[in-house]
Amino acid sequence: METFTGISVVIPVYNEDDNVLELYKKIKSIMSAQNKAYEIIFIDDGSTDNTFQDLSAIHENDDRVKILRFRNNFGKAAALSKGFEYAKGNIVITMDGDLQDDPEEIPNFLDKINEGYDLVSGWKYDRKDPITKTIPSKIFNILTRKITGVHIHDFNCGFKAYRSDVTKSIRIYGELHRYIPVIAFWKGYRVGEIKVKHHARRHGKSKYGSRRLLKGFLDLITIKFLSGFSARPLHFFGTFGFLFFVSGFIICLYLTIMHVLFIFEGVPEWEIRMRPLLLMGTLLIISGIQLISVGLIGEMIYSLSKDDNTSMIIEVLE
Repeated sequence: METFTGISVVIPVYNEDDNVLELYKKIKSIMSAQNKAYEIIFIDDGSTDNTFQDLSAIHENDDRVKILRFRNNFGKAAALSKGFEYAKGNIVITMDGDLQDDPEEIPNFLDKINEGYDLVSGWKYDRKDPITKTIPSKIFNILTRKITGVHIHDFNCGFKAYRSDVTKSIRIYGELHRYIPVIAFWKGYRVGEIKVKHHARRHGKSKYGSRRLLKGFLDLITIKFLSGFSARPLHFFGTFGFLFFVSGFIICLYLTIMHVLFIFEGVPEWEIRMRPLLLMGTLLIISGIQLISVGLIGEMIYSLSKDDNTSMIIEVLE
C-alpha cells in the first residue's frame, strides 16, 4: 500500500446516519488547519440505516473521503483492521463515529506523537456516559493494568493516534481492539496517553450492551495468552501435557509394582483393576497426550495460517 506524509483518520461506523455528516465537517475543519495531506476513511460496518448513502454523498464532493462498506456487521476490530490496511498516511488517527470524540483533540494527539511516541491513547477523563457504563469500565481498566503491566487509564477509548508502523504490524480480531495499546507495548512500541474531551451522545444509541463486559474479560485472558505463547503454543499446552503425563505414568507404575509385589507375596485379592488410582493415572496419561497433541496442532496452524478476510467488503469508494 502506497503511503504519504500525512494523516489518515479511520472511523468505524454502524447506523450513524444522524452523525456522519456533522462529524465529517468537524474533521475537515480541523484537518484543513493542519497544513498536511490527509484522508478520511469511513468503514461502514454493515449499517442498516442511511449511513452509507450519507457517506456516498460526502465522497462525491470530497475525494479525500474513502469508504469501505462491509456486507455485514463484523464488529469494531474487523473494521479497524481493514481501515489500517487501507490507510496511506504515516500517522493514523482512529475515533468513533458517534460525535462523542471531539476532533479538536487531533492536534494534541499529533503533538504527543511528535514527542517520540508510537501510539497515543485517549483518556476520557470526564466521561459523559451513564454510571452503568463508567463503573464497569473503571473496574475493567484497573484489572487490565494489573494483568498486562500497561499503565494507561482508558483501554476502551477508541480515540487514538498511531504511527503507521504500528498499524501495519499488529493483527486484531474479535474484540481485541480494546487491547491495541497492550499489543503494541508488547511488540516494543512506545505507548503514551493524553486526556481528551468527551461529549454525551446526542443522536442514536450506543451499540455496546452489557455483554461486552464479559467479552472484555474473556479477551483479557486471550491477550495474556497470546502475549506469551501465540508463536509457541506447544510451550503452553506441552508443559501441562507433560506434567499430566508424567504424573499419570508415576501413578500407574506405582500400581503395577504394588500389584506384582502382592502377587509374589500371595495376596491374590489385591487386584490392580480395583484401585481407584488406576482410573486417575490413566486419565492423566490420556489428558497429557491430548494436551501435547493440541500444542502440536497449534504449532502447525500457526506456521500455515494466513489472514484473508477480503470477502467481508462489498464496496470500496476511493
